Amino acid sequence: MTTRVHPADDELVRAAAHVARTRCRGDNHTMAAAARAQDGRIITAVNAYHFTGGPCAELVLIGAAAAQGAYELDTIVAVGDRDRGVVPPCGRCRQVLLDYFPALKVIVGAGDRVRAVPIADLLPESYVWADHQLDAG
Repeated sequence: MTTRVHPADDELVRAAAHVARTRCRGDNHTMAAAARAQDGRIITAVNAYHFTGGPCAELVLIGAAAAQGAYELDTIVAVGDRDRGVVPPCGRCRQVLLDYFPALKVIVGAGDRVRAVPIADLLPESYVWADHQLDAG
């Protein structure tokens, strides 16, 4: 299911673009992410590039959100530096986002094709970590 981006999602794209424009400098930080928590707060983060495979902005954002007490995210977007616009999550991020937030919406696309899609749509027939855990009871 694809949904058109509404004003609240435009606000997320603008927040991520602002962080990309003002905080991404040099090769260490080239991507920014913004997410809306279920309580309405917007949380932002940047990637931490390293030649050994540093974390993407979406993964840094998960930790930043938890540090701020936001454990449920509604929608997320990543934006590249140098005005590259919305950038879809990589495969690793897609899997982690699905595992942490199975109902999450992800903003993808470019120009007038920007839209919010469920994270599960980005990983059809995916492995769901929670489905393979033993019952704690």
